[in-house]
Amino acid sequence: MNYNPTDDLTVVDPEEKTMPRSPGHAESSAPTPAPPVTSEVASGLEEMHATRHVRLDELHAYYGDNHAVRGVNLSFEPGRVTAIIGPSGCGKSTMVRCVNRMHEEIPGARSAGRVLLDDVDLHGANVDVVTVRRLVGMVFQKPNPFPTMSIFDNVASGLKFTGTPRGEITDRVHFALEGAGLWSEVEGRLSSTGMSLSGGQQQRLCIARALAVEPDVLLMDEPCSALDPVATLKIEQLIGQLKEKVTIAVVTHNMQQAGRVADTTAFMLDGEVVEVGPTEKMFTNPDDQRTEQYVTGKFG
Repeated sequence: MNYNPTDDLTVVDPEEKTMPRSPGHAESSAPTPAPPVTSEVASGLEEMHATRHVRLDELHAYYGDNHAVRGVNLSFEPGRVTAIIGPSGCGKSTMVRCVNRMHEEIPGARSAGRVLLDDVDLHGANVDVVTVRRLVGMVFQKPNPFPTMSIFDNVASGLKFTGTPRGEITDRVHFALEGAGLWSEVEGRLSSTGMSLSGGQQQRLCIARALAVEPDVLLMDEPCSALDPVATLKIEQLIGQLKEKVTIAVVTHNMQQAGRVADTTAFMLDGEVVEVGPTEKMFTNPDDQRTEQYVTGKFG
């Protein structure tokens, strides 16, 4: 298969570009159960915590002449889950794809404005897009494990691409699967294809793949839309656990889900952010009448 680093958003720092190997490299990791995470690796991984602040500053996005996102100002705060709600076509997915620069991969698409990760503009001329996509991971609506790869190699793919030492890969895969709440379900069958998993397990596999490269930010674009209620619950519980380690933004059409997982909710309409605030207030006493009409099901 042709490997594209934008497929799984696991990428490298500019100084590491001579080191990466593709997931199809001959030195494929043996898909055997991982031993316990070593203390040396664990000590570094445990330092992961949500400290990154994302701020969108007058963000605009276009598809040709279509002005899809219109001057959005919005923050994703560390340690808190931000939900983005709004009717179909309002610009939610386009907005989050701009954060990790996936939007610009679409022919004819462009954006303007700033996306700040702490004080660094991710859209700056001198910023390496590959590095952006390592720091800002993304999970899509439909689970997209690499179909020809084992469970182990799905998670390890980004690590191999970034040139992670072979001695660390097994530990990092174990850590990522644990972090995605999947280890206990797959530890005895890491050599099985990722497509052998259920839909909910595949989605958690994709989350593990993103976590393996230790992103600072995790974007989720309707991650439960294709899942049953049991799998949805597991993903929602996982989001609650991960927010202490990575800054999270979730696009969702499910008002109940936003109420369960989000600390902050932003309502978008016609490419603009109408209102943003604490989730409880947004659903019980919003300031804008359009927000009230949407969350009460009067339109959308």
